[in-house]
Amino acid sequence: MPPAPGGYPAAPPMGMPTGGVDLRRGISTTLVTLFGLALPALIFLLVARSGQYGVIGDMLDAVEGKSVSITEDDLNDADDLFTAAQVIYSLLTVAIAVVWAIWFRRLRLNAEVFAPGQHRFSSGWAAGSWFTPVVNLWFPKQIANDIWRASSPQGPHAVSRGLLNGWWVTWIVALVSNAVGGFRYNILRAKVESDDYTPSRSEAKSDIESLHSILAFDMFAIVIFMAAAVLALLLVRQITTMQEQRASLPPQMAGPAPYGMPVPNPYGSPAPGPGPYGAPQMPPTPPPGQPGQQYPPYGQG
Repeated sequence: MPPAPGGYPAAPPMGMPTGGVDLRRGISTTLVTLFGLALPALIFLLVARSGQYGVIGDMLDAVEGKSVSITEDDLNDADDLFTAAQVIYSLLTVAIAVVWAIWFRRLRLNAEVFAPGQHRFSSGWAAGSWFTPVVNLWFPKQIANDIWRASSPQGPHAVSRGLLNGWWVTWIVALVSNAVGGFRYNILRAKVESDDYTPSRSEAKSDIESLHSILAFDMFAIVIFMAAAVLALLLVRQITTMQEQRASLPPQMAGPAPYGMPVPNPYGSPAPGPGPYGAPQMPPTPPPGQPGQQYPPYGQG
């Protein structure tokens, strides 16, 4: 950066930290749109799953001897509806995962400008941690915490992480619920589809009850996914706004320096202490005519 008149470094352009940040809203707008589409897709998935739940409930009533009109076509129709809903939601999930990884990596790169060298993971992990088994249960949250602190216009120690923490807890609960439901369903399906499956009346009733319970638990997981989608949408908007506000501040007005770094002098004057390269700090020169004025030698300007 070229020096300003007087020998001091020029201040960075107003609204853009040194190094620059990427504040284009295309990716964040795409994410908000995708989450907006995911909500009705999840509602459709919930309706389809509840249809299966109702049919299995009718089957359970029939096993118990109640007068219920239930046919195999009813079960097939409910399965077909759920399959269609699942395909739509799966396509949206793939699109969200790709765009989210790109967006999250951009956040991490911007946060590096706000707090250089103060992050626990690289920008590569910001994208890759979401797809790495096991560590994807806590690495992304740690990266998000660092991004959130670095992007706060009020400084890293004054930012509330309520929305961030709420979204993460909801997301993890939804993932765990879905995994538990899927595990139980696969075990029951393997049992029912085995060649030696010849259940008694009581065993068939027990298996249908188990399936009914699994479907109910899966409906709960879908509701949690809906809550996570709403919080994720709000999170995208919030962190985008935070980074825009943070980038609009000159460095000396962006709250306390990140992670305990020294706060720059707001007036651009050298702080007291040793001068450049260890030379003693020169005292200020008083105006001419006042005590302490050092006049130049005779004959010099």
